[in-house]
Amino acid sequence: MMKLKLAFGALIISLFIFLQSKAATYYVDSKNGNDVYTGLSKDKAWKTLSKVNTLILKPGDSVLFRAATTYTGQLKISCAGNKDNKIVFSSFGIGKRPRIDGKGTVRETVLIFNAEYLKFENFEITNLGEKREAKRMGLHILLEDYGIANDTEIANLYIHDVNGSNVKKEGGGAGIHWTNGGKKKRSAFDGLLIENCRIERTDRNGITSTGYWSRQDWFPSRNVIIRKNHLTDIGGDGIVPIGCEGTLIESNVVYRAGQRFPEGDAAAGIWPWSCDNTTIQYNEVSYTAGPWDSQGFDSDWNCRNTIIQYNYSHHNDGGFLLICNDGSSTMPANIGNIGTIIRYNVSYNDGSRTKWKHAGFSPVIHITGPVLNTKIYNNLIYLPKKPAGIDSTVIEMDTWNGYPDSTLVANNIFYTKGTADFQMAKSKRNYYRSNLYYGNYLNKPETPGEILADPQFLSQPDKDLSGFEKLKCFMLRATSKARGAGESLTESKIRDFFGNPVSPGQRPAVGIHEN
Repeated sequence: MMKLKLAFGALIISLFIFLQSKAATYYVDSKNGNDVYTGLSKDKAWKTLSKVNTLILKPGDSVLFRAATTYTGQLKISCAGNKDNKIVFSSFGIGKRPRIDGKGTVRETVLIFNAEYLKFENFEITNLGEKREAKRMGLHILLEDYGIANDTEIANLYIHDVNGSNVKKEGGGAGIHWTNGGKKKRSAFDGLLIENCRIERTDRNGITSTGYWSRQDWFPSRNVIIRKNHLTDIGGDGIVPIGCEGTLIESNVVYRAGQRFPEGDAAAGIWPWSCDNTTIQYNEVSYTAGPWDSQGFDSDWNCRNTIIQYNYSHHNDGGFLLICNDGSSTMPANIGNIGTIIRYNVSYNDGSRTKWKHAGFSPVIHITGPVLNTKIYNNLIYLPKKPAGIDSTVIEMDTWNGYPDSTLVANNIFYTKGTADFQMAKSKRNYYRSNLYYGNYLNKPETPGEILADPQFLSQPDKDLSGFEKLKCFMLRATSKARGAGESLTESKIRDFFGNPVSPGQRPAVGIHEN
């Protein structure tokens, strides 16, 4: 009898533990819910964010908001799932994404604080105040004194109308911002995915971050992926990781960044700062504007081994590309800018700044400061004839407390309908090889293996060149002198702009199209 009682007691304890550990689904419905309900079914849903903010969630739990409902204030999430059981915030029902509106009364409409193994998806987020306020955000993912946070997934959000400050030194603002820091316990992300989000009219920035940027306090976030997002009408920068290792930024569209930042500030479409081994690929950036920088892409200072490849840049006021380093900032804080690779990109009609203090300065490629060991190869730079007063410089190298050193420019097609030039200033050890030049050029660098001929594109580009599909016009005809005329510059098998294989040890085509 005693054994039977013990077995029964053990069964009760096991059942209790099972019930306690079983994942729960909570429902939220601002139209029909009530905070006195259990929240455990659709007809017993909660009503407010305040109730949700009190939740203590377990691995595998879900919190679902009814579609086509609206919530005012701030949603706060602090929880930890595990590798096999993420915690999920999402929606249920038919209709538009549930909308969370900070109305400018909170710093961030959604705050995810010290969380990991979390999926947050399918929401509309806005935070528009009566006047601009510095550090105002739509979504803020914050780690502080936490350690390593694993596997956070942000997906399918519509974030719009966030009026932070457009002045960087005031603190800016953003649609999505992640921060990792802490003085007691250094913290970083390992696995942060931001994908399939639409971001519109956010100031100052679109998707940005803050982290341990100094080399003397280096503690990078790893495995950050920013993919398939569409950013439109951004006050300053589009996408900027900071203090990261191995970030992948791919298949994003950034349209009209840099729309509202003032003189004295700078912004660009997509760029890393204080990051190592960043890969930026298959992105389209266009119509970036502003009084300074305003390029489509940038490899900035304190970065090593940035790869910018297979991207499409067009109609950016400041040009296609910036590569820079501030020579007055040195170790132990700043390692410099080392080993940037720019390959298989298309730049069309970039560089047309006509306003502000720096009107008339907008080279297609601007390399400034003591950047080291840069390789620019197999790109297409296409310049239609520019009106008088527009900068027609293809590559400009100049000083930012030092000059570029050891730059390779090879296998590129430079195509201009007018007259373009090159400005090398006091940069040193520049190696121009096997480039094709079409059009009229001033100060053209000495280029062993150069080709002075029409590249023979399949056709001339349309007036509307939005989207990658339009770029097939830049494939080469079979009779093009660019075919097989380049130098082998890769040690492993890669692909050209259109996906054709490029094998090491064999002479590739000049430009972006292999066969």
